[in-house]
Amino acid sequence: MQPCSQPLSKHLSNNVRLSSAHASIGGRKGHNEDSVGYHLPTNNLQITKGACGVIADGVSSAEAGAAAADFCVTEFIKDYYDTPDIWTVKKSAQKVLSAVNRTLYSRSNEYLDSRGWICTFSAIIIKSHTAHLFHIGDSRIYRIRGDRMECLTQDHITPLSKSNSCLSRAMGMDVHLDLDYRALAIEEGDTYLLTTDGIHDSLEPQTIQSLIQQNKDLTLCCEQLIQSAYNAGSTDNISCQLIHIDHLIRDNMDDLADKLTQLPFPPPLDVGMKLDGFLVGEEIYASSRSQLYRVKDIETGQQWIMKTPSPNYDDDPAFIERFIMEEWIGNRIHSPHVVKVGKSPRPKTFLYYLMEPIDGISLDHWIEQNPYPKPYIAIDIVRQIAQGLRAFHKRETLHQDLKPGNIMIDDAGHITIVDFGSVFVAGIDEIFVALERDKVLGTLDYADPLIRLGQNTGIQGDLYSLASITYEIFTQHLPYGDTLEHCHSPAHLSKLHYIPAQRFNAIVPIWFDRALMKGLAVDLEQRYLNLDDFLQDLTQPNPEFLSPVTETKQSRALLFWQLTSLTWFVVSMFLIAALWLP
Repeated sequence: MQPCSQPLSKHLSNNVRLSSAHASIGGRKGHNEDSVGYHLPTNNLQITKGACGVIADGVSSAEAGAAAADFCVTEFIKDYYDTPDIWTVKKSAQKVLSAVNRTLYSRSNEYLDSRGWICTFSAIIIKSHTAHLFHIGDSRIYRIRGDRMECLTQDHITPLSKSNSCLSRAMGMDVHLDLDYRALAIEEGDTYLLTTDGIHDSLEPQTIQSLIQQNKDLTLCCEQLIQSAYNAGSTDNISCQLIHIDHLIRDNMDDLADKLTQLPFPPPLDVGMKLDGFLVGEEIYASSRSQLYRVKDIETGQQWIMKTPSPNYDDDPAFIERFIMEEWIGNRIHSPHVVKVGKSPRPKTFLYYLMEPIDGISLDHWIEQNPYPKPYIAIDIVRQIAQGLRAFHKRETLHQDLKPGNIMIDDAGHITIVDFGSVFVAGIDEIFVALERDKVLGTLDYADPLIRLGQNTGIQGDLYSLASITYEIFTQHLPYGDTLEHCHSPAHLSKLHYIPAQRFNAIVPIWFDRALMKGLAVDLEQRYLNLDDFLQDLTQPNPEFLSPVTETKQSRALLFWQLTSLTWFVVSMFLIAALWLP
């Protein structure tokens, strides 16, 4: 399993209690081609990844159907829990299943008759207060809630006749995996049933529901479902799995506040003070939210930067949670262009965290000292910032507050992103807590304007910030001037007008300016989708950007006809005056 350099914050606890059971027999077929699996971690993965139940049915006409089903179940469970713990359930599962599918497909192609490693697959992952369903084929997932049983999946079959059908989708059938996904809120008392067709093709839904509701013992219930299907004449393998939501814990705000305030805020620190074995040096930064100090480990002599929270927020659970998560997230972002967060060598008695010291100055000061830098220097800075952002995005993490003040540059031109205060982590956001997390934290001058309207623009939001910084490096200005300060509605955003970079820096080529304009587009459909395309157009002229802008042609044509009309009007007035005045 993936090692964790820091334990998950104690306020994010497992808030669901489950019980489960499963059973599988070959039935009248003898050889069992079904496979069933369940895993509930006992460590932090129970919080970040959840519990996982899986069922697969090997296709009978495929030589290795049974092996395919076993491979899918065992590899999915093993590899899913090895994915980064800050990825969402959806991304983690889809990445793993795509890899498993490619393996099955390649093995299937070893058979000349194009059969081989093919199976159905259905999985349920229960994380926090949500059930995530992944499905392909004709195995099924049901939910029993109260007096109602509902099938949550759709069979992927193609009818051949009134009595025959075949699978239209399955694991290993195609190199492209066309997988169904659903996310549903769970409730205490829910029961989830996973079955292969040996169960649901032999028993009526009412019979299945009645057997489940009559038996509180899940193991006994699974055995009775299988026996009933066999007695009903099932000629297939017979398998099922039951997962019951025993208890759903909902911490109230007081409980959460108690967890978050277990470590007190440090007092104001002065030079020479000692805290948890660190000698405090100079204060290098202070704001209304936090302070940064140079400190030295008294035992080892190692130098660190210590970040402490401002006492202004010692009664704000949302702020405390975000501060605690900064350290946890920082330990999971690895890049030469992102500051390294250190692990405290001793138990903490106060709330703070450590970062490696960074030489140099902030990029906003560098921009002031280096107006209109040489293009190759400026582009190298932009490339390094993008590399740091990629490290965030690979972990499904958005920076959300990329700005020159959060970027350091040293004498050699090396760039380091140094702040985690506004990051959004999709995998953590899936975990329920009683407080309302703030999603809009970026600095207005550089943050995507759509974020302030409550829209999470994902990677495109960080791309906007990078494009805005690039614009400022080349022009010493911002692309929309100071108009962003007054944008608080869609109507305001619709009136924004990009200021061409050439207006401030005449050496900026038109293709470069057009790339900036696309990176800074307010309309997401017009903006770049990823960092690579943006950098490509910044460094190599895009042929589409070499021709004049369509709007410019139209405006010039309009101006021409307006001037022509004015000329005709003046001439007409002159002739009228010349003819009538005498």
